[in-house]
Amino acid sequence: MVFKKISLTGTSPDSFDDAVDDAVSRAEETLDNLKWAEVEEMGVEIANAEQGRQYQAEVMVAFELEE
Repeated sequence: MVFKKISLTGTSPDSFDDAVDDAVSRAEETLDNLKWAEVEEMGVEIANAEQGRQYQAEVMVAFELEE
């Protein structure tokens, strides 16, 4: 078996958990043979405080390549 890993950044105005779910949900919609996900980094954008915080999660997802 051979796996490929890619990095995705999910975002949410509500929480880190929702940001992770955003990235994983998008991966599930667009990738076949998705096997696992690892949270690499988390951050909060605060530059636009009047619009609220933006939670961000960098997630590494792995999927099995087809034979």
